[in-house]
Amino acid sequence: MYPRNLLTCLQEAVSDTPVVLVNGARQTGKSTLVQSLAGTGFEARYLTLDDATALAAARTAPAEFIGGMDGPVILDEVQRAPELFVALKATIDRARRPGRFLLTGSADVLMLPAVSESLAGRMEVLTLWPLSQGELASVREGFIDGLFSRSLPPYAGTVIDRTDLVNRVLAGGFPEVLARGSVRRRRAWFGSYVTTILQRDIRDIANIEGLTDLPRLLALLATRAGSLLNYAELSRSSGIAQSTLKRYMTLLEMTFLVHTLPAWSGNLGKRLTKSPKLMLSDTGLAAYLLGLDDAAGVDMGTIFGSLLENFVSMEIRKQCAWSEVQPRLYHFRTQTDQEVDLVLEDARGRVAAIEVKASGSVSERDFRHLSYLAELLGKRFMHGVVLYTGNEAISFGTHLTALPVSALWELNATPTSSTAHSA
Repeated sequence: MYPRNLLTCLQEAVSDTPVVLVNGARQTGKSTLVQSLAGTGFEARYLTLDDATALAAARTAPAEFIGGMDGPVILDEVQRAPELFVALKATIDRARRPGRFLLTGSADVLMLPAVSESLAGRMEVLTLWPLSQGELASVREGFIDGLFSRSLPPYAGTVIDRTDLVNRVLAGGFPEVLARGSVRRRRAWFGSYVTTILQRDIRDIANIEGLTDLPRLLALLATRAGSLLNYAELSRSSGIAQSTLKRYMTLLEMTFLVHTLPAWSGNLGKRLTKSPKLMLSDTGLAAYLLGLDDAAGVDMGTIFGSLLENFVSMEIRKQCAWSEVQPRLYHFRTQTDQEVDLVLEDARGRVAAIEVKASGSVSERDFRHLSYLAELLGKRFMHGVVLYTGNEAISFGTHLTALPVSALWELNATPTSSTAHSA
């Protein structure tokens, strides 16, 4: 059982917003998180649309279904009845009270055209990803806020050997996977998980049968994690027409199996690559799709380098939800091959940047792209960090630092309470 760092954000949201949606992939702990609010004084009736009777009522008569509810209500798996959102809007407009409806969804309902507009200004959306490394250690990570501080906080973390790091990457963050002791049982869980989402959730969203190419496509995407998303190349490799491929990618993003990291420009007037980067939402899932079971079987070269970049990207994405800065995430690449793995930009236009290296040592050469970006941005550039698999924090110049990967969850971290737990 692990404390969830999103709890504080959720408490704040229900205190001043009529509708709060907690979305994210299945089995990340959404239901347990929202129900744990009862322990903080938020009492609500609980209904799940996985229940056939509740689902039938919601779809058949959404206005009556919503209109018959008094007081705070938790509606679980709300993506199964998108008809409810128009009824929610009408109900909220008649009586706008904070915390009236707390929703959870295993699909990004905001990608559904009818939903994205109906609750504008009435709903706050929080995304619960699989467990972060800080949540596993019962700390609230402050790495992002540290990157945007005037001086990078000092780091003297624990020594984590490469085998431990590889195993963390291969395990990912799904709570139930982490509770399983054997590789065989973890493989069984991931197999059932992928089958359920591809054959049930995506079928329900798309309202069509026969999505037989999706398992093969998802496995192919795992081999491209951390790479630029090239639809023409994917189409050739998969044998799927580009129009169909783009539709399938949308479905995979809606169910939080994959996500893309957009290209950053910063209005620099440079010739930049505009393609997004492809990421899987959990490196444990990626490792399963790649057939990687334990550290002994992992090539520490290209394969692990891609997985490690995906791992860091997801840890940063998770931390964005509770950071004070809440930056937007990008990657940076010019047509002359100047590239930075992660660019974080806040609302003031300030930028921090991260490079990820799977090697155990770092040289000045590893900072050349960060230095290039720092020169372009001037005072807008806060800090550039190379995360590597060694154990020392080393300065490489003004605002340029090499840090162990473990700094992600140990730098500027604070202990958390155990109020909210994942299942």
